[in-house]
Amino acid sequence: MVLSEDLLLAYGATHENYDTNQIIFRHGDYPRYYFQIVQGNVELNNYHYDGREFTQGILSAGHSIGESLLFTKRSYPMNACAKTECSILKLPKLDFFALMSQNTKAALNLLEFLSSRLYYKYVMLFNLSTQDPELMIIALLDHLKGYNLIDSKYSFQVPYTRQQLANLTGLRVETVIRTVKKMEKNKIVRIERGKIFY
Repeated sequence: MVLSEDLLLAYGATHENYDTNQIIFRHGDYPRYYFQIVQGNVELNNYHYDGREFTQGILSAGHSIGESLLFTKRSYPMNACAKTECSILKLPKLDFFALMSQNTKAALNLLEFLSSRLYYKYVMLFNLSTQDPELMIIALLDHLKGYNLIDSKYSFQVPYTRQQLANLTGLRVETVIRTVKKMEKNKIVRIERGKIFY
């Protein structure tokens, strides 16, 4: 959890529930709240001109959503959509800044979280510049496995569908399916009942 639920509530946060596929904010909206997921999954995404979706990230309980944009005067460059039923703590921007200025530990926790997210973006940006789909998928799986502090072979069950892997890497789903099968043949991943283990 990025920030303590009790601390957020003490500064005026409220719980808000979202249904599956309900929009939390849209590309072009201006940030007015700090959002933190209590329960459920949220997808950050964009759409190409041809309608293809690109997934920026899939966030779960304890993660904050779009928090870095609170520190700018810019609009959201992505959408946030509930992928499951969600309960989200919502704290107005001015109350969020009061919390940050009065709680050094909370501010440092947020900076650590932002740094971790920025690290992921750097790694993925570099690996998305390659033309090799296997390298793109391995980079994503390495990050996910490392983030979950798992290091032994085949011990990490990939929590995403092949379509979600495609959206996260910018690849077509057919390419992901073909590449994952090749990775299984080369003993990079193991597939059991349709689930990928890395």
